[in-house]
Amino acid sequence: MKIAVFSDTFTPQVNGVAKTLQRLKEYMNDHEIECRFFVPEASKEDSAAPSVNQFTSIPFFLYPECRIAIPNFLQIKKQIEEFQPDLIHIATPFNIGLAGRYYGKKLNIPMVASYHTHFDRYLEYYDLQFLSNSIWKYMRWFHQPFIKTFVPSQETKYELMRKGFTNLHLWRRGVDATIFHPRYPQDRMRARYEIESDYVLTYVGRLAPEKDLDVLMEIAYQLPDPIKNKVHWLIVGDGPLKEELQQTKTTNMTFTGYLESDRLAEVYSGSDLLVFPSKTEAFGNVVLESFACGTPVIGAQAGGVKEIISHEQNGILCPSGQTDTFIEAIVNLLCDKDSLRMYGTRARTYAQSQSWEKIFDQLMDDYQDAIYEQQDRRYA
Repeated sequence: MKIAVFSDTFTPQVNGVAKTLQRLKEYMNDHEIECRFFVPEASKEDSAAPSVNQFTSIPFFLYPECRIAIPNFLQIKKQIEEFQPDLIHIATPFNIGLAGRYYGKKLNIPMVASYHTHFDRYLEYYDLQFLSNSIWKYMRWFHQPFIKTFVPSQETKYELMRKGFTNLHLWRRGVDATIFHPRYPQDRMRARYEIESDYVLTYVGRLAPEKDLDVLMEIAYQLPDPIKNKVHWLIVGDGPLKEELQQTKTTNMTFTGYLESDRLAEVYSGSDLLVFPSKTEAFGNVVLESFACGTPVIGAQAGGVKEIISHEQNGILCPSGQTDTFIEAIVNLLCDKDSLRMYGTRARTYAQSQSWEKIFDQLMDDYQDAIYEQQDRRYA
């Protein structure tokens, strides 16, 4: 197969979609599957890669870390005609995605898409709810011509079915358990962040309203004193709320900024719990990463997160926004070392079953099925 991928986010941008697509590129390179990526401008290293075509871009207003590309249509047409892909995969519904969709239809190339982000759920956090109907109307139009639309969770699949989407297929996310593992020395992480407390509670993710960080801060402030005085919080990530959160942080809270690879895995590994109150996740990559490091997660019973966490097995699911329930779960687990250890073991075991290799093997099978289905339509 020869695969062309169109996306308005890609490394070095730091988000789940960009990281997933980077891993997809690496998988296809490792398996000698010819590919071309059409993405926003990025690092010099990526611009030198022959399989990556970059375009001038500007920040997306809801998500400045993501960039909206300004595609050169004539250049894209020339590159597609030269490459002659067997399949086009469109990862975002913005400018680059529109360009891929246009030429896929014009040149009669089989197309699939993936749905990664519940942008509709972000609207309430930015007082833009009035856009909801228009967004769903646009998204239905955008996805209509695709042979398959891949979604990361059953919850997302059901949500899109209710909105009138068809041809939905699961494409879950994986984790590299050779990087994310529980064997990092805790002393090194504690020394780096000057942690002397008994327990480390961690949040990993974008520092933005849609991550329900108001709930996280309430949890930090309202923990009962006997536990609060023994806890150090690590807040990993960056975003528009960082400055405000730093001004209102508790005395036992450290903001690390973005962390990647072994530095991020070291934090997961050295933490007692990941606390993740976001209810807007289509999947929840950070939950799987934490699990791979043997660290249980207390998360919101919403979105894709509730399909990763098995309640009272490898973590705790709490009703969205219920601070008291999160606090109770934290206190109970920190005071029960046997359960905490058992949850961590089960979390690691589950994560090890979710390898990227297995995930991408299935995706390649789905790509091939989409190509065959287009061929069957032509000859029907």
